[in-house]
Amino acid sequence: MVSVERRTALVFAALAALLAAARLCHAGILWEGDTLPAAAAAQVLHGKVLYRDIWYDKPPLVAAFYLLSGASAGWLLRLEDALYCLLACWIAYAFARELWSEREGRWAAGLLGFYLVFDFPSAVIPVASDLLMLAPHLAAVWMAQRRRPFWSGALAAVAFWISPKGLLVAAVCGLWNPAGIAWMAGGFAAVSAVAAAWLGASGALGAYWEEVWVWGRLYAGSPFERSPLWNGVVRTLDWVGFHCAAVVAAAWFLGKRQNFRERLRWAGWLVVAAAGVALGMRFFPRYFFILLPPVVMMAARGFTLLRPRVRDFVVLLLLIPATRFGPAYLHALTDPAWRDIAMDQDSRAAAAFVRARSGPGDTLLLWGYRPEIYVYSGLPAATQWLDSQPLTGVPADRHLTHSEPVEWEEAARRRAELAQSRPTWVLDGIGPYNPELAITRYPELRGWLAEYRDVGTVGRVVIYRRK
Repeated sequence: MVSVERRTALVFAALAALLAAARLCHAGILWEGDTLPAAAAAQVLHGKVLYRDIWYDKPPLVAAFYLLSGASAGWLLRLEDALYCLLACWIAYAFARELWSEREGRWAAGLLGFYLVFDFPSAVIPVASDLLMLAPHLAAVWMAQRRRPFWSGALAAVAFWISPKGLLVAAVCGLWNPAGIAWMAGGFAAVSAVAAAWLGASGALGAYWEEVWVWGRLYAGSPFERSPLWNGVVRTLDWVGFHCAAVVAAAWFLGKRQNFRERLRWAGWLVVAAAGVALGMRFFPRYFFILLPPVVMMAARGFTLLRPRVRDFVVLLLLIPATRFGPAYLHALTDPAWRDIAMDQDSRAAAAFVRARSGPGDTLLLWGYRPEIYVYSGLPAATQWLDSQPLTGVPADRHLTHSEPVEWEEAARRRAELAQSRPTWVLDGIGPYNPELAITRYPELRGWLAEYRDVGTVGRVVIYRRK
């Protein structure tokens, strides 16, 4: 008979192998969630400072994660991704084991690892802000449950410096341990004070506010779907369908008799997480990572409460995401014409074109949202703008098909500032998709662009070089 410890070791060995294999299938791809943090980290390695020298609309710990792998694209980044996901699985295991038993711990780790593989590749492969917040989210609530409020608040602050939704994590911690709210506030303030002091000392605090919070408010306040509410209903039902095994088990757990206070804690966590998904009314697949911790934790207990025959049937529901998303890993390995990675392939080709023709001291400006080209080319940015969102005022979630800006005056001021720069290379990666946003369409840039010649188009990237 296999011992309890050996069973747990086997579960984590299988999880480590699955997570590593899945992510190494994507070693040759940078997904959208990778691109801006990796490009920002690359510019930090060129000696620039976040926010002060680089326009970056994410909290600083996201770019810091990509510094750990040298801001590179390849197997090292994907191995780092796999280790991070394994850490999140271990936290879920330890949390569930402490609440119930070793068995629930294994269920929590296994379910979380499974759903961190079988999901949309663009959401689950890059460790962008929503996924990077997963581990501190789980850990903060775990510490609240353990009555360690200072550490709970500190971990919620780590989540906050990954994503503004960390404030919702802090709210959940307060719900789980109301008596410790003062200590939680102390832990949150301690970590945040360190981060703010670093930003202040580097002269980036004001820029951080403008880029993360002012631009973030404009972005969150301007959903582009014609019916955001209906879009939310459809995407939420999609998520429930792909996660139906965990949803059924979690619902079974909530339906079992338990005291009111315990039910309130779990239901409250679920409601706050659902509010985090709905913020901004966009409902992208990656936004649902804030909902995954409470669902997985409740499902871990729910599976142990189900009758064996019912449990076997519910486990079979895991085939839904496995068969839907499993083939994506085969495509990533064998299909260079896979539609999902067409833009990444164009970026690699354009970067190779520029790299082969560049020399020492050359700099780069990207127009459009193609920051991965900074990573692939290795060239430093000529300006603080790593993409054209702040220059056009059109967020990247819509600029392939929409041209209406969410801000006008500041974008025009930035374009006037851009016209004073002298990059060696200018690459337009949005004009071929949306001519209304092509770099040639802005009157204040035409005289400046006249100093450049069109040296070719690679894929759907127009390349200009200074005369």
